[in-house]
Amino acid sequence: MSFVSHHGNGKITVPDIQQRKSQAAGSPTNSGKIVCLTAYDYPTARLLDDAGVDVILVGDSLGMVVLGYDSTLPVTIEEMLHHTRAVRRGAHRALVVSDMPYGSYHTDTAESLRNAVRFIKEAGAEAVKVEGGERRLELISRLTEAEIPVMGHVGLTPQSLNALGGYHVQGKTPDAAEQLLRDARSVEAAGAFAIVLEAVPRELAAHITREVRVPIIGIGAGPDCDGQILVLTDMLGLTFGQPPKFTRQYANIGETISSAVREYCDDVRTSAFPSDAESYHAPQAKTRKTIPIAS
Repeated sequence: MSFVSHHGNGKITVPDIQQRKSQAAGSPTNSGKIVCLTAYDYPTARLLDDAGVDVILVGDSLGMVVLGYDSTLPVTIEEMLHHTRAVRRGAHRALVVSDMPYGSYHTDTAESLRNAVRFIKEAGAEAVKVEGGERRLELISRLTEAEIPVMGHVGLTPQSLNALGGYHVQGKTPDAAEQLLRDARSVEAAGAFAIVLEAVPRELAAHITREVRVPIIGIGAGPDCDGQILVLTDMLGLTFGQPPKFTRQYANIGETISSAVREYCDDVRTSAFPSDAESYHAPQAKTRKTIPIAS
């Protein structure tokens, strides 16, 4: 069942997402569950928007799945703004959230605020996402005071790759689990309207989802969260290498593209493409007159 905003044009807003917390908890059919996916360009955003996705995240995962970087760390603000503008042109119903890349909010709060404003004013994002728990309390509070909606992100935070020593499941010990709960509560208290919870045990995710009042959107966090998000290229088979355990592949578009390109290569090399029907013809050719050639 696709969620329809109570706003007349069907546009999903930040308050709509906030209200889904109670709807997801109280609905036996899970009709309130928040459906999120990443997108990085105009045609993909249009397809996701038309299909009924609630939130489109312009993730800094684009560094790895679109730009070919080894991690999200090299992604720049200009790259994120460029892709956010493209996604915003294609999304008319879904809420568009953009990741603030590494380094854009890790220095002083004033500079971080200026960077966040660019996503709203220049790229058309309707909210920004920042990674981190308790240490982001002041930043999130300042952004929300400036009327910039913020989505939090705790658990496995890819921008902390070097500090974490890799991409590992978080919250596996009692102390680590307690810290994650504190992180989620801090992000909520600072004013975030929703929180992405990544790569944590299902049981801990369910506990955090019950304990905080804002929607918890899981990725690798089990089915008990208020919503789910995946990296689009993972679920469509468009990434190279082994996908994460928590990804379900709904299609293998990568093989479809490869097969189509191989067929095209064969057709070009054997002159099967283009055919006469796929070619333009000079008017003179119909009357068998010679086409004049300019000297």
